[in-house]
Amino acid sequence: MDRNELAAFLRSRRERITPADVGLPAGTRRRTPGLRRDEVAQLTFISTEYYTRLEQGRAPRPSREVLAGLARALRLSDAERDHLHHLAGAPPGPPPGPSREVRQSILDLLQRLPQAAAIVTSALLEVIAWNDLAAALMEDFSAVPRRDRNLVRRVFLGPHPGGRRLFGVSDADEFASTSTRRLRATAARYPDDPELTELVAELRAGSEEFARLWDSHDVAGQHPMRKSFQHPLVGLVTVNCDVLDITDRDQQVVIYTADPGSPSEEALRLLSVIGTQRMTPTR
Repeated sequence: MDRNELAAFLRSRRERITPADVGLPAGTRRRTPGLRRDEVAQLTFISTEYYTRLEQGRAPRPSREVLAGLARALRLSDAERDHLHHLAGAPPGPPPGPSREVRQSILDLLQRLPQAAAIVTSALLEVIAWNDLAAALMEDFSAVPRRDRNLVRRVFLGPHPGGRRLFGVSDADEFASTSTRRLRATAARYPDDPELTELVAELRAGSEEFARLWDSHDVAGQHPMRKSFQHPLVGLVTVNCDVLDITDRDQQVVIYTADPGSPSEEALRLLSVIGTQRMTPTR
């Protein structure tokens, strides 16, 4: 345990967070640029005296529970969380659940692909980032609750408007099988994640198909290189499907592109103009 480095690191992380960042009132008589020590202690569920001793380099080694509380209270990134554990002499274990934090460079990349529909999925198959063309082709993800952005839940439990399973994609049945295998592998990496446990229980209870696939214990699967979407406005859109792994976040970037000069390219071009609006005639 490197007490001095740990103390300096905690001070630096505390001073960069404002009360508003963690839902606390700022007040008018605040001397510190960030949170106060007692506020961090309150958020971590430890005594102010103990936290003060940590910042002064006088405290005994904190437990893993305290370290986890500090990581949450100080809004640490995955790299900062690992660094905190190493400074405390307690090498980090596996993360409690899949990361939903998308790097800014990846978010920027999505917006630099104006002729491609692109999404980012977490290890739970939740769509956690997307560009405008993906929203127009698949669904306006910003308009649905977070739970409904999960593609595994969507393919097995719906909704299926107009009989269109998973946005009317041609390989919905194949995706159901592949996504179950991916989820089975994810469960092995994050055995203690309550959100994953709840998702699997919901799917097993609501879908006989999922229960059958889950009980097969298969974990390998191939990504389709080509698929078609049956879109309600522009009709059939056939695209190439490329998947890029973001290994440090356990995420994937999925990019859909149409062949140059094809009717599907024209359809995507039209969707980029239409966006997510629904051109329904008015009476």
